[in-house]
Amino acid sequence: MSAAISPIRILAVDDHPVVREGIAGLIGIQADMILVGEASDGREAIQKFRMHRPDVTLMDLQMPEMNGLDALIAIRNEFPEARVIVLTTYAGDVQIIRALKAGASAYLLKNTLHKELLETIRSVNIGKKALSPEVSYEIAEHATDDALTPAEISVLRLIAAGNSNKQIGDQLSITEETVKSRVKCILSKLGANDRTHAAIIGLKRGIIEL
Repeated sequence: MSAAISPIRILAVDDHPVVREGIAGLIGIQADMILVGEASDGREAIQKFRMHRPDVTLMDLQMPEMNGLDALIAIRNEFPEARVIVLTTYAGDVQIIRALKAGASAYLLKNTLHKELLETIRSVNIGKKALSPEVSYEIAEHATDDALTPAEISVLRLIAAGNSNKQIGDQLSITEETVKSRVKCILSKLGANDRTHAAIIGLKRGIIEL
């Protein structure tokens, strides 16, 4: 069979069986695609990629054992030509940029129409990149924002975990005044009303994870 009419070989990675079944059903009725493997976490994704060498991989981000971002990085390190489409419910701009920097060819949300998913698979297979409209909006929305420093992210992560300024200072070995100063910067950069609001924004944008 010539390369021109060889079906696009796809690996589906998602920890939800129902999602994988939906993808399998969709791909199964496409004349130019074939599902060659499935995985339910990042570690299994790496193993299945090595086994099948798919043309395109559909990768969820939030999974047990090893998340999709770490799996993406590992696969791309071993197979730099790997073409991976992130398919997730998560639209945080920081998470999106991490995935793109790690080498994702496309970033789509799971509410994507079937037609858009299929078109993206075909585009990525020939070397193109793609973002869903919602994803493009999220990136544009925060393009000029001041990024939090690593030190501020450490404080925000502990705020989200419910720690007081004193507890944060003790855990990071800094003074309570330093914590207050960093919290003030965090609120300003995120446009947050208070600590709780800052934690919510941080989680939504993918700056921190619980």
